[in-house]
Parts: sequence; C-alpha cells; structure tokens
Amino acid sequence: MKPISKNILITGVSTGIGYGAARQFVQRGYTVFGSVRAQADGDRLRAELGERFVPLVFDVTDANALRAAAQMLTDRLANDGLGGIINNAGIAIGGPLQHQPIDVVRKHFEVNVLGLLQVTQAFLPLLGARDNHPVQPGRIQNISSVNGQIAIPFMGAYVGSKHAVEGMSHSLRRELALFGIKVVIVGPGAVKTPIWGKGTDISPYADTAYYPAMQGFLKQVQVAEERGFSIDYIGKRIVQIHEAVNPRIRYALVPRKVTGWLIPRMLPDRALDWILGRMSGLRSKV
Repeated sequence: MKPISKNILITGVSTGIGYGAARQFVQRGYTVFGSVRAQADGDRLRAELGERFVPLVFDVTDANALRAAAQMLTDRLANDGLGGIINNAGIAIGGPLQHQPIDVVRKHFEVNVLGLLQVTQAFLPLLGARDNHPVQPGRIQNISSVNGQIAIPFMGAYVGSKHAVEGMSHSLRRELALFGIKVVIVGPGAVKTPIWGKGTDISPYADTAYYPAMQGFLKQVQVAEERGFSIDYIGKRIVQIHEAVNPRIRYALVPRKVTGWLIPRMLPDRALDWILGRMSGLRSKV
C-alpha cells in the first residue's frame, strides 16, 4: 500500500479558522503549507509555529501568484504529494442586497467561490489527480458555513457564495471519485473569528430603511460570536475530519445545534421567514 502524505495545504491562515487549523495540524506532526497575503504574516506564523509551517504568499484570486506557488510545491513535493487541501480563505461583508455595491457582491464570489476552485485546480495533481501518484489520494475540505444552507438577511452575498461552494463541492466530489479523492463540506456556525468584525460596518446604510434592523442584526452577530466555538475547537475538528477513515459528506459544526441548525432546516421556509422577521425587525408596516 502506498504511504499517506503528511503535507497539508491550508488557505487563509493569517487569522481565524485557517490559523486554528494550521496550529492543530502542526501540533500533530503534519507539515502545513499555509497561504497568507502578506509576507509579514508568513514570517510571524513561521516564528510561532516552527519549521513544520511553510508560508505561501498568494491571494486566491491572483492567478499568477497561485501558479508560482503551485509550481514551487510541485518541485518540492514531487515524491510526497499533498495529503489534504483545506479551502478556508474567504470574506464576509454585510449589507442589504438592495443597496450593496455589485463590486462587493462580485468580490464574494471571486474569493469564496472562484478562488476556492482556482486553488483546487492548481494543486489537484499533488493530491492525486494524476498518473503514477506516489502516495495515497488526499482529500479536500471546503469550508462553507451554516449559511451555506440557511439564508439570513444582510449577508446575502456571503450566503450566495457559500451556497455556490456547497453545490460545486457536490459536483467535485462525484468527479474526483475517479481518482479516489474525497471532498468534504465543513459548515461552521458561530466562531470566535475576526471575519465578522471585519465585515460588519453598517454605516454605509445609515440613510436606508434597513438601518434600524441592521443595528439589531449587528448586536445579534456580536452575541453569537461571543458564544461561538473557538478556532482551536474548529481546528481540532478539521484534523479529525481529515483523519476519518470514512468521512461524512458534510459536517455542521454549530453551537446550540438544535436551535441553530436542526430546527431552521426542518421548518417550512415561510415559518422561518416569520421567525427571522420577528428577530430582525424586517416586517412590513403596510
């Protein structure tokens, strides 16, 4: 039997889930190749995580930088390959779809969807999508969100991009069965991560009818983040999923799973609309 590669590629490791996953994989003896957009972040993580962490400086939307990183890893790992790809890099910028600039909406899909696919395409040969691969086929974890299946207001661009990630992941899983490469969807709920704080500036919408409801929404986001899972917990679960012999197709890593995941998915859409309308203040005054 061919050996198993202990090399892992993780995108977006500067902070949040990517950082938590990188730290957990390194602690378990893996070599992590982690993407950052700034050399300073790579140097900081290298100093903290040690020689088992190798920074790769690229933006997932930058085809030339990504191509160079893929060639570097191909030369370095020709006889080892990759054991896994964790597609984690992403953005989340809130705003009502009626007013959110199309460039901002487009950026969600460029980073969260097309960037994810671009990374996957670039590194698939090292994962086992090639002839005479020297190690066992690796696996892919695409980091989605609870919002990959449950749509909430004021995060429509993010929700749409995560729905796209989930649909594309299902197709990719069926295609890559040809090579024995497994594709797993990981859908976290609330996590104590800076991604929400970075994208919750509601001031551009102060003159819209949505502003009062957005103020309440922002408070709900802050409360959810405080109650969310730590990045270390999510990182540990990602390692466990990677090492599972027969991983599930999708994992929902959601605090308060009954109310935050199971019930919303069981309810009829109209019932969920009513509940979210009550919670958010988005109810017609007519």
